Amino acid sequence: MKLVLLRHGESQWNLENKFTGWKDVSLTQTGIEEAKFSGKQLVKANINIQSVYTSLLNRATETTDIVTDIINFSKKNIHYDWRLNERHYGALQGLNKSETAEKYGEEQVQIWRRSYDIPPPPLNEDDKRHPRFDKKFGSIECKLPAGESLKNVINRLNPFWNEYFTYIRKNMGNHLIVAHSNSLRAIVKLLENLTDKDIIKVNIPTGIPLVYEFDQNFNILDKKFLIDQNTLNSKLDAVAKQGKIKEKK
Repeated sequence: MKLVLLRHGESQWNLENKFTGWKDVSLTQTGIEEAKFSGKQLVKANINIQSVYTSLLNRATETTDIVTDIINFSKKNIHYDWRLNERHYGALQGLNKSETAEKYGEEQVQIWRRSYDIPPPPLNEDDKRHPRFDKKFGSIECKLPAGESLKNVINRLNPFWNEYFTYIRKNMGNHLIVAHSNSLRAIVKLLENLTDKDIIKVNIPTGIPLVYEFDQNFNILDKKFLIDQNTLNSKLDAVAKQGKIKEKK
């Protein structure tokens, strides 16, 4: 069995180096090409997908639509789950990461971006960026996040993950999750049983399928990105530098 984790293609706010969180932002042309690349890589690797799950956010659903067209997966069988949404970045949502690093320091921004249990400053309940003002999330029957750490993401992801893992254990095919940097990092932490310290170093670039292969007892046999190592290293480096102060020209 294979589980494919795919971060959406580059969004407009990825391009602008902004904290995006639950803000609905669409793909750039580069993001569209990344999504096409991902679909073609799945076909090239002969990975026949049995199920597709994605979040409610546009950049993920747009990526999912492109990929499923390429792999000939029926749109009516796509599952949408809000628990796969990106980590909510609270009061940082919409701010430029480099400018925020210049204001608060790179170390503080790194803590907000990658620490396990330290959330960013939360949104005020009356802030128009709060998800309670978005009709898309109106049917969610629990308190909506206003600023999350990765630990918070794992806590809200757990009900989905327990149900999902039961499903894929009973359906030993190949499965695809299209989501976001931090919801996927949460899954990676659960899959690999990483420590709170180890997960800090994990970065996931946009638009590259990450494939886990399991034996029948769900031990991990293999893990790889479907891209050449040099390109992968370049993309991972770019993600790591997002919270750095921008060099003056």
